[in-house]
Amino acid sequence: MACAPAWAASSEKRGSQTVLVVGDSLSAEYGLKRGSGWVALLAAQLAQRKSAATVVNASISGDTTSGGRSRLPPLLAQHQPAIVILELGGNDALRGLPLAMTRDNLGAMAQAAKAAGARVVVVGMQVPPNYGRQYGDEFAGLFAAVAKAQGAALVPFLLAGIADGPQAEAMFQADRIHPKEAAHPLMLANVWRVLDPLLR
Repeated sequence: MACAPAWAASSEKRGSQTVLVVGDSLSAEYGLKRGSGWVALLAAQLAQRKSAATVVNASISGDTTSGGRSRLPPLLAQHQPAIVILELGGNDALRGLPLAMTRDNLGAMAQAAKAAGARVVVVGMQVPPNYGRQYGDEFAGLFAAVAKAQGAALVPFLLAGIADGPQAEAMFQADRIHPKEAAHPLMLANVWRVLDPLLR
């Protein structure tokens, strides 16, 4: 799958505070028009507020935590971010990968980002009920566990108010996996509550 829009990589300014987003299709505007995803909305919000922070979107549709782990070191070297947002793990669940692997990969990414001088935001995800309650609870819990172990900030659930809202079905594209454009401001709000204090 193609990587996220190039607009993000060109938004860096010398001396600014860079926010690096390493995610999957939920952050890579899958099925959306360019500039309508939550990461683009974040960049626009920061610009509107005349913030010194800029956004680099290094998200790739279909990416797993293993892919993100391998891609992160050169991204850290290139962009030298002040904040790294890790939005990965959903595709691990879809592929049935071991939870321990997902947890270890996210932990290693958080460690690498911290070693590079960045603060870390772990973005939590949940799976549909058909995965079973035990698996669902363990999957949702691993994000909080990584955040706690690494001293990272936590967005408990990126799709809070969307996947678990009263109009949940209407908020998703036909595949019932990827949110529609109307959901992305809510996704940004979920991230912003955690990110905003780190930008001050």
